[in-house]
Amino acid sequence: MAVTQFVALGGVVLLAAMSPGPDFAIVTRNAMISGRRAGMACGVGIAVGVFAWAVVTALGIAGLLAASAVAFTAVKLVGAAYLVFLGVRALLAARRGDYDNVPHLPGGRATGTLAAFRQGLVTNLLNPKVAVFFIALLPQFLPTAATALDHLMLAVVAAGVTLTWFTVLAGVVSALRRLLTANRVRRTLDAVMGTLLVGLGIRLATD
Repeated sequence: MAVTQFVALGGVVLLAAMSPGPDFAIVTRNAMISGRRAGMACGVGIAVGVFAWAVVTALGIAGLLAASAVAFTAVKLVGAAYLVFLGVRALLAARRGDYDNVPHLPGGRATGTLAAFRQGLVTNLLNPKVAVFFIALLPQFLPTAATALDHLMLAVVAAGVTLTWFTVLAGVVSALRRLLTANRVRRTLDAVMGTLLVGLGIRLATD
């Protein structure tokens, strides 16, 4: 496989990762509330999810999911419910608005790295659109007689680009954290993020 194929794949994956969506929202909120480490852990979870989707695409499992209306709908609804759940938590935090003595959310507890990782992983794995994305994308970058190593290398590139972008995003949000966690700003952002997550969940369920 030519280097240009890896570069092209990385560019497409980067554009997809940068587009506003569930992954973007969940990393931003974790980095804003619990700091750079939590944001990066969430990004790692998303990258692991991307790697997993790329691998199951190579194995043909993702194709079966996309071809099965029942399986696709089930994963879609579970993923939508999870996004709505996270969004409602953010909206409830915004409604309470008591941030002065509660440095972290939700429930006054910081989101630990493991919890942030889990949020990123689950959000990505429960989004069947990612499966469809890789089913349509990866074959275009594979040679005619693709080997298991070719598939693995593409999966590594996709996960690496994803991780790099969300690490940068977590760093930027964390650098602005003092401003973003001011009581009024934080309440507004929680309301915006909560509304975005609920909206994304509803859109995923009805699309």
